[in-house]
Amino acid sequence: MAGKEWDIIGASYVASAVKATQYPQDTIDEVAFIGRSNVGKSSLLNSLARRKGLARVSSSPGKTQTINFYSFQAKRQLEDEPERHTYYAVDLPGYGFARTSKGNKEQWSAFICKYMENSQYLKLVCVLMDIRHAPMESDIDCYQWLLNLGLPIMVILTKSDKLSKGAVASQKALYKKTFGLRDEQIMTYSSTSHTTRKELINRIMEHLE
Repeated sequence: MAGKEWDIIGASYVASAVKATQYPQDTIDEVAFIGRSNVGKSSLLNSLARRKGLARVSSSPGKTQTINFYSFQAKRQLEDEPERHTYYAVDLPGYGFARTSKGNKEQWSAFICKYMENSQYLKLVCVLMDIRHAPMESDIDCYQWLLNLGLPIMVILTKSDKLSKGAVASQKALYKKTFGLRDEQIMTYSSTSHTTRKELINRIMEHLE
């Protein structure tokens, strides 16, 4: 069965956009990644792609100020021949933007909303939340907004390597209860140890197949 698991075998940067005319024009599946500033979106994308510098990582919150599209090539080996699937991993600006003007915040919010509400190819939204903290108001607001849009959502609790196993289990239970999540709607992730990398890739592919 291991041979039938998906893996990411290639990834590349495609485009940065602040309006629809700048989006890639391909008609392929999209998986969006959203979360608070500094939650680890870029690190997670680099971990999935196994490419350290694919998405730029910064210690300064709010570094990602555009919608960034990355082409991810997935592959799994079936009995007769390999199966391949290409999709866009879409890195969205963090909410709770830091060190920017109110006007910029409103502008960014507007183009994030337009993308989420109008993308025809968006198959899944991965909402990243920092497992070290209780759910924040902005996390809850974002989740409710996505829920109201009727989008498929998966909550990813990042930085799980920063806590003990017991604390990870406790925090995951708290998030499940807060958001009313089923087991398949939530998972933990460490961009340092990559322990659940294959699990996340295959969960994403379940939404794309």
